[in-house]
Amino acid sequence: LNLPQFVQLMETFVGEVISLPTVKRLIAFIKEEYKQTEEEKMEQLEKVHRISRLARRKLLLEALFEKWDNNASGFLDLEEVDAVLSTFKEGMEKEALRKAKTHLGSRYPQLSRVGKLSPKAFQTFLELVVSEFTGDEDEAIDNLVEFLTRSVERSRVECLQSLARRKWLHNIQQAAETSGTSMEPVYKAVFKALSQDAEAHGDSKKISAYIALLEENQLSPERGQILLRYVACTADDGPYVLNQILYRDMKGISFAAAEEGKPIHVPRVQLHGNIHFWNHDRPVEERTGSLLVLPLHDARWRVFGILGLDTLRDQCVETIFLTHEISFYQGVSHAFSKAYHHICTLENVLQMTVTALDWLYPRAPNIQAVTMYLVEPGKDKASDYALREMITTHNTGQKEIHSSPVLLLRKDNLLRDYLFKCIDSSAVVCTSVCGEYHIAVPLRDLSAQALGIFDISIGHHKKLPPHEHKDLQKMLKTAQAACSEILKMSLEEAEPTYVLEAEHLANLRHAEILFHRFMLQDVRECI
Repeated sequence: LNLPQFVQLMETFVGEVISLPTVKRLIAFIKEEYKQTEEEKMEQLEKVHRISRLARRKLLLEALFEKWDNNASGFLDLEEVDAVLSTFKEGMEKEALRKAKTHLGSRYPQLSRVGKLSPKAFQTFLELVVSEFTGDEDEAIDNLVEFLTRSVERSRVECLQSLARRKWLHNIQQAAETSGTSMEPVYKAVFKALSQDAEAHGDSKKISAYIALLEENQLSPERGQILLRYVACTADDGPYVLNQILYRDMKGISFAAAEEGKPIHVPRVQLHGNIHFWNHDRPVEERTGSLLVLPLHDARWRVFGILGLDTLRDQCVETIFLTHEISFYQGVSHAFSKAYHHICTLENVLQMTVTALDWLYPRAPNIQAVTMYLVEPGKDKASDYALREMITTHNTGQKEIHSSPVLLLRKDNLLRDYLFKCIDSSAVVCTSVCGEYHIAVPLRDLSAQALGIFDISIGHHKKLPPHEHKDLQKMLKTAQAACSEILKMSLEEAEPTYVLEAEHLANLRHAEILFHRFMLQDVRECI
């Protein structure tokens, strides 16, 4: 138990109405009776040491990755890393390297196709290499990190450029985590990062940027199975680009970039002959500049759209994108992909939650209302996190999915402190507020931390009838299982697991179906 969990356990044990002398007697009793054996002490110390060691290793490897990935592209080339590692100890560890690469390939099957290491895959690779060495593992990884750090040299200017770029990329992820599942702040952060870099590191280029996502073509199937829909762009290009659709039979290089999975750079669009210009008002003689189209990959390197940039609005003669700029733009596309899929995952969790509450509503009429919140990082140092109200259902069957969700901060919501206690301890909290009884239940992520919370109001009843309580427990257990499955689907090592035929046929409704799948599996296990 950590401190918040211990406090919550004690508060639950003593109840709400208890005298101070009784509390003091309980504390004295626990101090007297709680004994820790030497074996337990050693186990606890070893656990703390192990956690500290792993945290230190993670920081070491993250710093190493950032030093190698100077242009903040988000990936390292596997062959380049492999080539440097093969010279470690003058090539005496090549067999360990070969075995590690084999294990890495089985864990990340897409590596054989793309040859790129994400920060997580890079860390896994080095840990696998070290696991094949003899001797102390911590000492071995320190030696390996020192060797790889010495193998790359960065100037002060390069370090400052990398630092600025990483800050802009961080803003994209922060926008996703504090937007309440809205994509608009993410789009703004992406275009701001691109324009800031063009200004600071791209000779003050004037750029246009746009994002298009792949969709199944249900509008004109005869023009190709898929289409690209332009969902966001820089402000000046809105009238010409936003909500436009690019079909396969139209001019353009975007489908080629998506199919090849690699960036395509056209230094001079006026000489190419296969460029689609959305702004028909621009005279032909002014259609000059560079074009860059980058594919957007998900965690398993499947393309789901494109990020495009051009310099057609720049009046300078030479506006070619340089290699370091293209690398950073790949980093932006990677940051956008993470942000986009983070929001998609939360939307799937919310969709599953709606299905779960619809299932519960007719079975538990004594539940007055259920409000579901998502946990968001705090935007300032005063608050470590906030709660965003997303869904409210009432026992009348009325359901509200908030389009402009309210944000709750601990300091402004003393009567709802039980919600924050639930998040702190990642445990169920039962309490009464103004005579109304509430059950706060965390919805946990894969590391057992609360990512959301159900605030269940049962009115003036101290507890639910047994059959309703049983159905509530069943719903919460199934919702947690479905939530964990949704989160696993977003991991780069994972492949989605389908059990029901409907999951194959309706990928968009997969989150809804998941709840019923786990409910059905539970029934099957009981038979």
